[in-house]
Amino acid sequence: MTLLTLVRHGQTDWNLARRIQGSTDIPLNDTGRADALMAAGRLSRDTHHAIYASPLLRARETAEIIADELGLEAPALVHDVREREFGEGEGLLVQEYIDAYGDWHAVVPGAETLDEVCIRAMSALHRIARDARRRSAPTAESIIVVTHGGVIRSLIDHASGGTLPKIGSVLGNGSLHRFEVSPGSLRLLEDVPVL
Repeated sequence: MTLLTLVRHGQTDWNLARRIQGSTDIPLNDTGRADALMAAGRLSRDTHHAIYASPLLRARETAEIIADELGLEAPALVHDVREREFGEGEGLLVQEYIDAYGDWHAVVPGAETLDEVCIRAMSALHRIARDARRRSAPTAESIIVVTHGGVIRSLIDHASGGTLPKIGSVLGNGSLHRFEVSPGSLRLLEDVPVL
């Protein structure tokens, strides 16, 4: 069993404007760097053995700040925990997206479905758990993964059987979400509120 704490990256200017980023590589803003420091402070209450991140700049930068604060090695980058591909919806304001496509489950040309995001992210989390045990130590039990709101929402939806939170609810930048991973299983333990 491995404890994974998924962290949503810090704020970007597109988050602030409520613009859909998807795979567009937007950096953190000053608030986002503060979000990363706050997340590091909350994470410092426990011991962590390694940190991984999406290769997108906003997640990578958040992970680098957290790693520096916690004295961890530089984050390992994992392509399959990147944000959902939004296709033609990418770059739209959230309200424009809803007006054009109806909801987050809509079929959007060039976009991934939430199920596709969940499948690739779950597979990546299982690989991360195995890799962390090999890289750090066979006893590595607590891993940080810095990723994106769409990825975390799809995993929460899967792990909770669709009971919480509602798809489309906003996960705060820098929010923490704890999961337990064991072979063939992903279980949501808790969402740690943003303070």
